[in-house]
Amino acid sequence: MLALGLVFNTLGIGLFCWAIFALAVYALPFFVALSIGMTAFQSGAGLIGALLIATAGGALTLVLGQVAVAITRSLALRIAIATAFAFPAAVAGYHVVFAVSQIEVPSLAWREVFACLGAVCIGVTSWTRLMVLVKTGPFEPGGVVENPS
Repeated sequence: MLALGLVFNTLGIGLFCWAIFALAVYALPFFVALSIGMTAFQSGAGLIGALLIATAGGALTLVLGQVAVAITRSLALRIAIATAFAFPAAVAGYHVVFAVSQIEVPSLAWREVFACLGAVCIGVTSWTRLMVLVKTGPFEPGGVVENPS
């Protein structure tokens, strides 16, 4: 019974870590959706209206960010957009790792160290996932890349 508990705990922690890294790129759209939804609800849009507006705002933020990174030619602009997506992910990663480390790490200094490392790892993961959309080949305005051979 103890071995089964250890296996399930290990699988649960692994699933939790996978979810954190898989959902890191969605931190900025989530924060935007949450802000828009709270503002809409407080201004009298009602629960259903606020949920619809929040969903639309978050989805629009994600799509615009990914499209902007994919089509822009300026490396500085790509880095700025990817950093705008990675910063909220890093903040969320910091808080998640800090909260989880309170379970077993008694020292506040080590909790801070682990939380900072988690923030860096999750922020870099989010930044990398967004930068994957960048085309590496030559881009022609007509959408056709000529083959020299």
